[in-house]
Amino acid sequence: MTKALSLKEKFRQEITPVLQKELGIKNVNAVPKMTKIILNVGIGKMLAGGKDFTDIEKNIMMIAGQKPVIAKSKKAISNFKLRQGMPVGIHVTMRGDRMYDFVSKFVNIVLPRTRDFRGISPRSFDGKGNYSIAIREHTVFPEINVDDIVKLHGMQITFVTTATGNEQGLALLKALGFPFQEKKDKSK
Repeated sequence: MTKALSLKEKFRQEITPVLQKELGIKNVNAVPKMTKIILNVGIGKMLAGGKDFTDIEKNIMMIAGQKPVIAKSKKAISNFKLRQGMPVGIHVTMRGDRMYDFVSKFVNIVLPRTRDFRGISPRSFDGKGNYSIAIREHTVFPEINVDDIVKLHGMQITFVTTATGNEQGLALLKALGFPFQEKKDKSK
């Protein structure tokens, strides 16, 4: 009985040589890799109503598998009723095994559970090979119990890579199994 490879081992053994040949890279160390994943949730609207954000913090902790960091404002902005030091967001940075486990869960479980899913847009790259995607409802993650939800919230997920451009980033994420939409031919 053969043991199934984790995504990290599969990337090292199978995906890296294919990417190297596909992108025409001579040095194996120059092949693009994923370095980290950042989950980010803004909580500014929650605080405006005087509500507690511990539920969001617990949700992010369950989704990421590690304790999130609370980001605080650096300046006071009176038009937004924002004071210096007030919490404005919650974020988590995942690296290593936890990052690859999250990618596997995201591609195989979360994206297919998204409502009206037809693939993710290949236009959300930042020019340096990093990809960002927004999730409208956190309930698509299997760790979240729908019966315990106090308030729905979305999140932004950023996949940071060592790719030098969008083409390399797209090739890397496609090799990892991301289901991108195909470009439509406008000539038809």
